[in-house]
Amino acid sequence: MADMKSLSGLTEQQAKEFHEQFKVTYTAFVGLAALAHLFVIAANPWW
Repeated sequence: MADMKSLSGLTEQQAKEFHEQFKVTYTAFVGLAALAHLFVIAANPWW
């Protein structure tokens, strides 16, 4: 059963590994985007 493929073509172990890396890269992306937004607000506040 461990070698059964899902609709994505990944095994359960491969999907877990992908998900772990995805969480890291997504968190980094969101953090950088938030930081960029804060810099824009600091440089050019609208209030």
